[in-house]
Amino acid sequence: MSFIFDDNLRGGIGERLARFPREARDGGGLKHAAVAITLVPHEEEAGFLLTRRAPKMSAHAGQWALPGGRIDKGETPVDAALRELSEEVALDLAPSHVLGLLDDYPTRSGYLITPVVVWAPDLSSMHPNEAEVASIHRIALRELVRPDSPVFLTIPESERPVIRLLIGEDHIHAPTAALLYQFAEVGLRARETRVSAFEQPVWAWG
Repeated sequence: MSFIFDDNLRGGIGERLARFPREARDGGGLKHAAVAITLVPHEEEAGFLLTRRAPKMSAHAGQWALPGGRIDKGETPVDAALRELSEEVALDLAPSHVLGLLDDYPTRSGYLITPVVVWAPDLSSMHPNEAEVASIHRIALRELVRPDSPVFLTIPESERPVIRLLIGEDHIHAPTAALLYQFAEVGLRARETRVSAFEQPVWAWG
């Protein structure tokens, strides 16, 4: 399955996200953050952005990530996701580029993440902020609907399944994997799927 980066794709994803009854949480003391699931042109298809965190970051250095971070006082999740896109990868996008939001996802490391789906047709200004981002990667959307992915693992530390999403010849874990899986289910397949029950690997708990 392939996806063409055009107005039909943008409209279809926007409609499916608008129909989705997303679950917002109050956080219960968790720090509120937002990430951008950024849809971009990729060769002859549509893709999305992943970054590799800079190796000197204080937390989760070198790992796959979506652009994002903590929501500042007075910001909405959309405000924060767009600001982080600008700060991390130099994409300055207006709120009109936002297609919708997915469920808030609580993490073991103390965050409540709101995923914001963004349409980014022009990548001419994109470059990594070297203090936070080691590299930027465009991944084909079809990677999110592979028949061999996701994979669910069991760990002795939790009764919840650990989700692993296969990307190319690599893989990613929750929270990023959970957020991208829900985007694929809701935005691409029109399935009302929840992901808060999916576990993260133990090394991501800190």
